[in-house]
Amino acid sequence: MDYKHILKVFKAIRPRQWIKNFAVFAPIVFTGQLFNYSVFIPAFFAFLTFCFISSASYLINDLLDVERDKLHPFKKLRPIASGDVSKKEALIVSFILFAIGISLAYGLGILFFAVTLFYSLLHLAYSLVFKHIPILDIIVIASAYFLRVLAGEAATGFFITIWLRLTVFSLSLFLAIGKRRCELTLLSAQKADIISRARPTLGHYTEKLLDIYTAMFANSTWLAYSFYTFFDKPPTLRRAVGEFFTDVFPGLYERKWLMITIPFVLYGIMRYMQLIYEKSEGESPEKVLLSDRPLLISVVLWGLTVIGVIYILGS
Repeated sequence: MDYKHILKVFKAIRPRQWIKNFAVFAPIVFTGQLFNYSVFIPAFFAFLTFCFISSASYLINDLLDVERDKLHPFKKLRPIASGDVSKKEALIVSFILFAIGISLAYGLGILFFAVTLFYSLLHLAYSLVFKHIPILDIIVIASAYFLRVLAGEAATGFFITIWLRLTVFSLSLFLAIGKRRCELTLLSAQKADIISRARPTLGHYTEKLLDIYTAMFANSTWLAYSFYTFFDKPPTLRRAVGEFFTDVFPGLYERKWLMITIPFVLYGIMRYMQLIYEKSEGESPEKVLLSDRPLLISVVLWGLTVIGVIYILGS
């Protein structure tokens, strides 16, 4: 096996989508434990576990959908659909990745193992059943995003607030619906029979319906996040910072400092919607994030501001 073929196999496991797995760090980031070595290590191994498990699931999904993917304008270029990677190779690699991932999961505790196993079964159920059921297909995709956060909680023992949970799930639904919206746009130029074979559920969605869904969960995402920043307990300011605000700006001492991150969230949602409707680029959220500079900058600034409020201003 030459290195070019190894690269094709590596492409088949979709390493770009590993960016979704950073969600496992959310519990320790928002509870102020990111730089706690004893907590960061299990979170890191949870991240690795989901990289192995998710890639194994993607290979199985591509194997089951190989004939449909051949009809899709972009998915037909995937290594398995294009024939660059054989079905036998994909099955073997999937088994190896799953074996490694489930072994790591077992080492992180029974609760994390259960969440990981449920994620794997949900992904398989999606590929076999839920992918073909309108509305449920979107909910299951969003649930897979959300399970990564629950896995991070199970691995570390730290838990996020209910408002942040609602934010994560709303964002997951927003991204899943955006994915369907772009698929519908991309396939709209194809014949009806090709659309029904390439993605059967798309025939049950209309652009207007998906537009309503998109607006609904775009609103719920930023509103839930705003409530989180308002209701969450303000960080206890470091002594030097606290003395500064007490002496110079006494009225700002106990402010909800995370609220200053809301504009970044609003801009990110609005920019993502612009890309969905203007460029039809929402089919692959991770690709959009990594390729669109304004969106990437807003996410980075949001992340740095969150880190600054929790870990630099706070104790």
